[in-house]
Amino acid sequence: MSLYIGDFKTAVFIFPFLALLITFPYMIFQYHKYGSVLVYRTLIIYSFIFYLMVIYFLVILPLPSFEEVRAMNIPRAQLIPFQAVADFIRSTPFRINEPSTYLKALFDSSFYVVVFNILMTAPFGIYLRYYFQCDMKKTILLTFLLSLFFELTQLTGDYFIYPRNYRLFDVDDLIQNTLGGYLGYRIGGPLTRLLPSREQIDKEAVEKGWHVSGIRRTCAALLDLFILLILEIFVGFAGVSTVELAFVAAAYYLILPLFLKGSTPGQWFLGLRIVDKNGKTNLARATLRRVIFMGCYLILPALILHCISFGGLSFSFFACLLIWLVYLCSSLIRYVLTPWKMGYGKLSGTRIESVGKIYHLK
Repeated sequence: MSLYIGDFKTAVFIFPFLALLITFPYMIFQYHKYGSVLVYRTLIIYSFIFYLMVIYFLVILPLPSFEEVRAMNIPRAQLIPFQAVADFIRSTPFRINEPSTYLKALFDSSFYVVVFNILMTAPFGIYLRYYFQCDMKKTILLTFLLSLFFELTQLTGDYFIYPRNYRLFDVDDLIQNTLGGYLGYRIGGPLTRLLPSREQIDKEAVEKGWHVSGIRRTCAALLDLFILLILEIFVGFAGVSTVELAFVAAAYYLILPLFLKGSTPGQWFLGLRIVDKNGKTNLARATLRRVIFMGCYLILPALILHCISFGGLSFSFFACLLIWLVYLCSSLIRYVLTPWKMGYGKLSGTRIESVGKIYHLK
């Protein structure tokens, strides 16, 4: 039991780092599908990942040394079904005709192993029925495959990393784990009536997706920067100059959107588009919007810094830089509080709206 607690602590320590890795791609996927990210849905997915991490660690940990594994002489597999029942009867004080032995048998370690194997996959069955909407046959099949994956992990010595297996491949584990998934499916029935249904979650996500939040706009901007960075890296391998790299950036933000109805690839992927005051796509105004944005936030500060680096830190250039920094700070505050009231939007007569949803409710 202490080993299991240690494995759980390991999962708790590692999970936050894993969450940081999957947060942004998961948000992008949710925004792409629904146009929004619900906290409730995120918690469900994160808890599911956390649960899978825990049971996986319970299967492979603690990791022995290679010397310990080489010295082991345990069998590779136990292929007799229900051998655990015979072992339980043989190694515990349980006697079917003596009720006084029942309680003592429940505290035997062999009984704990069986119960643990069943409880280990019961949440898996609950998740499959509640969130992933699997029927009973599919739940049983997927639970069996999950258990088979764990048993093959043990049989192969963690995918042949170790010279041999350090844990036993047991067909009874397959039976008990699959039973756990089935019981979880049955438990998930009452839960589906107490918790919001998947249809309700999807409907709320779609309805919320019509509102273009600052987070959604930021995700689109970050996705564009990531794509542009990849392009710049590939182009940079050709030995192009800084000016040519600047042309690549200009082409990405000014020319490529002409083929995507005014949207950048990041905006297109997240279901966003730039429209005029009448709600219609206007490529000229969309281009003007980006020219103003690039001029205020990229070209102007670059020119000021260039003049300072070559002409010295004169009072006029320093004043311009200070004014621009104040403007940048005020723009960031305004972007967080009222992203739809940015100066480049007003000057170009445009705004960002959510396009027709990629995901449609049945």
